[in-house]
Parts: sequence; C-alpha cells; structure tokens
Amino acid sequence: MTDQGQESPRTHSLVVMAHPAAASLTRAVTAAIVQALEAVRHTAQIADLAREGFNPIFGPADHAAYAAGGPTPDDVLREQRRIDRADHLILVYPVYWWSMPALLKGWIDRVFVSGWAFDEDAELGIVKKLDQLKVHLVALGGADKATYARRGYRQAMQTQIEHGIFDFCGAPVVTSQLITTNHPDAAALPLEAAQSITRRLS
Repeated sequence: MTDQGQESPRTHSLVVMAHPAAASLTRAVTAAIVQALEAVRHTAQIADLAREGFNPIFGPADHAAYAAGGPTPDDVLREQRRIDRADHLILVYPVYWWSMPALLKGWIDRVFVSGWAFDEDAELGIVKKLDQLKVHLVALGGADKATYARRGYRQAMQTQIEHGIFDFCGAPVVTSQLITTNHPDAAALPLEAAQSITRRLS
C-alpha cells in the first residue's frame, strides 16, 4: 500500500521458456516463477517457445525486413507486442554448449531487431530502445560451479548475453542466476529461483 492508502502499481512479466520436454527442471522453475508472481498479485504470461512452435530460423523474410525495409514477419510482430506489454522479461532456459539453446537464441535473433530493439543513427551511433524493459535470466546448467569458474564459462555467458544482447538494446539485467548441479537442495531450487526474482520487482 502507498502512503495514500492505495495499492502499489503491479507489473506484468513475460516468462519465456525454451525446453522441449513436458517434464523438465526448466518447466518446473518457470511454473514456480509464475506462481510466485501471481502470489504477490503481479501478472505473468508464459511464452513456451517449443510448445508454441516458434520458428527460430532467421530466414529470407527476416533478412528482407532488416536489409531492405520489408515488412516484419507476423510471428515476430506478435513476439514484439508481447514484450511491449511487459515490464519484466524473464528468460528460463537450460545451458546448451555453455550458452542458451538455439530455439531461444533464434527467438532473440528474429525479435530483437533494428528498428524495434535499437536504431542505427549516422550521427548518434547505436540508439538503445528497450530501457523500459527489465530483464531476468535463469540459466540451468549441467555442470558444477567449479567447472564454470575454472573454464571462464560463466563470464563468457555474461559477456555474450547480458552485455552483448541486452545492454546493447538498453534493457537492464536486474537478476542473473546460473543454477548448477551442485545446488544443495534440488527440491527447493524452483522456489528459490522464483523468490530471487520477486524480491527485485518494481
């Protein structure tokens, strides 16, 4: 409640999940996040990229839209509109080859394009357009923390995803979790991941 006795404004989150299996840790964490958001009376929508059949291939229509000013493909417009309605973008994904799955990377390739996520100006350079969007990353790894630290994989993921994608577009990464195989309590993991996000809602 505010000082005037009115409820604080609630936010809306788009929770993007990239995993093909009906039963997976990725799906369990996604469900826990949505439940935690709704428990504090925030709204959420799940974008289940595998189940929805999103095409991650940056094809001729995408290239024409980028290079020649052609129309943006309808499926890309739908995703952009879902993001436009959101205050928070939450990505939940397994780590494949020390990065995100091709399905999620292709979603970013096709959706976060020039003219919507950023502009290229001859005088100003890159103009970031997503500063109003708060990003949360939940990566589910198949190795322990020591492996990520020893090989520099964690730093590489942060450089590529947090800075190379979201900072490039102006979207601040508010929380970034890497959940590894040596988590002390696997049963509590989904709830802990969800609470890390809900504590940072605004």
